[in-house]
Amino acid sequence: MSTWIWIAVACLVAYLTKLVGYLVPRSLLSNPRVARVAGTLTVGLLASLTIANTVATGQQLVVDARLGALVAAGIALVLRAPFLVVVIAGAATAAGLRLLGLP
Repeated sequence: MSTWIWIAVACLVAYLTKLVGYLVPRSLLSNPRVARVAGTLTVGLLASLTIANTVATGQQLVVDARLGALVAAGIALVLRAPFLVVVIAGAATAAGLRLLGLP
């Protein structure tokens, strides 16, 4: 099968998944357990995507300025810094590490 067929299949699956979401009864969505699981899954997915985009380049794992920026932003989050400060801390750390020669 060609790549375009797989792309069309993926689009169809994504569309049908969203469509099925409208068919879920409201009583199920108001259940506190479902809300807690959905929130936890969202955070876990976002964390895994962040880590994968930070240390992966194609098929290789790399340690570069992005990892240092992520650590700095994580420390700022632990210290409960505002979001803008977290972003600036990460960007400044990445810039500093690249200035020191880390790719």
